[in-house]
Amino acid sequence: MTGPNPTNQFDLDTLDPVDREHLRRMAALTPGQRMLAMAEVSAFQRGLLRGAFRRRYPDLAIEEINMLMFRYIEDLKARGL
Repeated sequence: MTGPNPTNQFDLDTLDPVDREHLRRMAALTPGQRMLAMAEVSAFQRGLLRGAFRRRYPDLAIEEINMLMFRYIEDLKARGL
C-alpha cells in the first residue's frame, strides 16, 4: 500500500495564518538584526523551559535543571521536532 508517510509529511492545515506585518518588519531588518532577534527569542524560550523545570522539580540544583533541558532538547531533535 502506498501513501504519504505521516512522519515525513507536514500538515499545512495546522499552520497559523501568515502574519504579513510581522514578515514585513522582519524583512526590513539587517541580517545582523535578524540574528540578534533569533538569539533573543532562543534565550527567552530557554528561560521559559528552565522555569517550567524549576517549578516541576524545585529541589534540583540549576546544573541538574540545565541537564534536564539539554536532554529534553536533544530528544526533540532526535524526533525531528
